[in-house]
Amino acid sequence: MWLLFAVLSSVFAAFTSILAKIGIEGVNSNLATAIRTLVVLGMAWGMVFLTGSQRGIMEISRKSWLFLGLSGLATGASWLCYYRALQLGEASKVVSVDKLSVVITLVLAFLFLHESCTLKTLLGAMLLTAGTLIMVV
Repeated sequence: MWLLFAVLSSVFAAFTSILAKIGIEGVNSNLATAIRTLVVLGMAWGMVFLTGSQRGIMEISRKSWLFLGLSGLATGASWLCYYRALQLGEASKVVSVDKLSVVITLVLAFLFLHESCTLKTLLGAMLLTAGTLIMVV
């Protein structure tokens, strides 16, 4: 089931980039990010209440609050940079560089989460990096 959601995430992310590139024309990138964030915020809280998940809010540990907050800050920084890059560059190139996050995630997962680094993972990371360089240069 995770694969289905991952594929859907990829499809929606692709639409996000195209729709954002069209919508950001003539709009300050920070303002555009704020508007997008309001929509995402509404969708996320809508799903929380639709599924009754709000009941679990008091059970969240301090550690989870801290790391979810830090994740939110990282997301915000990513979105601000992404929208500015989209405003300044071609969507196909911006998205290619943005997807280097996969390689960076693999490295961070190895260092901090102690996930395995197999030959297959290393080869995939190298191919992703090479593909990004080919598309951007």
